[in-house]
Amino acid sequence: MSYRSYPKLELHLHLEGGAPPAFIRGLAKEKGIDIHKIFDEQGGYAYRDFDHFLRVYEAACTTLQGPEDFRRLVLAVLEESAANGVIYLETFLSPDFCGGGDLEAWRDYLGAMTDAAAQAERDFGITLKGIITCIRHNGPEQAKTVARCAVETKGDFITGFGMAGAELMGRPGDFAYSFDMAREAGLRITCHAGEWGGPDMVADTIRDLRPERIGHGINAAKDLALVDQIAEQGIVLEVCPGSNVFLNAVESWEKHPIRLLRDRGVKVTVSTDDPPFFHTTMTREYDMMAENYGWDEADFAELNKTALEAAFCDAATRERIAKKLEAAQ
Repeated sequence: MSYRSYPKLELHLHLEGGAPPAFIRGLAKEKGIDIHKIFDEQGGYAYRDFDHFLRVYEAACTTLQGPEDFRRLVLAVLEESAANGVIYLETFLSPDFCGGGDLEAWRDYLGAMTDAAAQAERDFGITLKGIITCIRHNGPEQAKTVARCAVETKGDFITGFGMAGAELMGRPGDFAYSFDMAREAGLRITCHAGEWGGPDMVADTIRDLRPERIGHGINAAKDLALVDQIAEQGIVLEVCPGSNVFLNAVESWEKHPIRLLRDRGVKVTVSTDDPPFFHTTMTREYDMMAENYGWDEADFAELNKTALEAAFCDAATRERIAKKLEAAQ
């Protein structure tokens, strides 16, 4: 069976990384931008490895040049997510891609995205919240600029702060100032760690940045004492199995550590990361977990419960999403 219509919560999706290839090709044609080399013969995104993926990702983003482009992007991504059963989504947003970190420019982009999110909720029944992320390979000083954008625009839509990008550049403590700024302003905290870095990167992130969620976190599984620490502290892992397998961060679905982590009491959720780049959807994630792990609706209900409890949203939104889940049972 397919779990396409099963209601799902997703906490880890990069907005630009969710852009359908056809959408980016259309924008490139409209603007006369030649990025044909980032696509394969079937029209999908093409890259060799993770570093090349980052370059292809940034090339695709060159077509996103103003607030209207991002309004259209939000609608395209949310329509696709809703078609795969997602009723609540948190997406990573970066002011680096929206005006280069300029606060007033960022406000214009944010207004367009917020309007699109409201329209998508009316049209597709999906709720969106935004987590502002600094880009690790842009360095600690630029991270401070991004954190200021987050602090100045936090509210009902912007609810969290985090960090993405090339994980092996710098150490978590280099970015502590930005995370402290965001936390003190009341933003919820997540951070990518342990996708490529080892257990030490996860441990340093927990110690220096104090996140309540970790993006990926899978390499913590190589240190069972750390796994137990994560479980004891109640830190939630935003696991993206399809992404990890596609990028060869793990060897296969069968050898993915999500089961070990869950069995040892770690709170895990499941997301797509950058779905069209990794040829996945939330439907495929659920179908592959059912196929490889024998997980069923009881397991998926537990994943949704964990995600809802960990969601960076207000109590009223949480209650509304809980009622949607109950109605679907």
